[in-house]
Amino acid sequence: MSPTWYDLLGVERDATADEIRAAWKAQVADLDPTDRRFGALSEAAAVLLDAERRRQYDATLPAEPVGRAASASERVETPAAPGRRPPAGWLLAVLAVVAVLSVALAAYAWSRPNPKAIEDDARDAQAAAESAVVDVLSYDYRTLADDERDATARLTERYRKDAYDKVWDTIARNAPGTQSVVTTTVVGSSLVRAAEGRVEVLVLVDRPTTNKEIAADGGQPVVYEDHVTVTLVRSSDGDWLIDDMTT
Repeated sequence: MSPTWYDLLGVERDATADEIRAAWKAQVADLDPTDRRFGALSEAAAVLLDAERRRQYDATLPAEPVGRAASASERVETPAAPGRRPPAGWLLAVLAVVAVLSVALAAYAWSRPNPKAIEDDARDAQAAAESAVVDVLSYDYRTLADDERDATARLTERYRKDAYDKVWDTIARNAPGTQSVVTTTVVGSSLVRAAEGRVEVLVLVDRPTTNKEIAADGGQPVVYEDHVTVTLVRSSDGDWLIDDMTT
């Protein structure tokens, strides 16, 4: 059996989100974000920390083994009857399957996206993700109108309507009263997966946050360390826009 995402992170299949997150952080702590292992570990964490994607992934895994499978010496095979040959129908069926697969593979080879184009897209999208996350996650109670404009310019209309507008309504109501200021800095990023016109990026960020209570106490901003999974799509204008984001 091939290693699963659980094996890669070193957690059990029933691991909690906190256990998965802790395992991921421990595994990538000493890795550079450009390291291929960082990308694989990040993809594993991105899948397993998303409840729906984890459910779909788990459905593809074989059941965990129960007990010990019989060894080769313990298996008993029924010998074929002397002189019997495979029926002609069976042979024709095999040949038909091989023919269908050959046609399918040939069609795929002609129609698959250009790997170089996907690689270029991925690099552009990764840079766009780092820039967009700063605009979307940062705000200052004194400049909310400008902050909203900068953030929404980075989003698809679908994601803005389905998710961001609801979050921003809460921020706009509460930030002036609490005098909240959130700044975002990017620590690093890694590609999770890439396809033509759609790229998923894991971005590590620090978000120093302050408000009037913290300021009154003379305290330093509270720094939140987050990993943000960003899905970007390319617009008709060629810009990379956020179409989904989870922290």
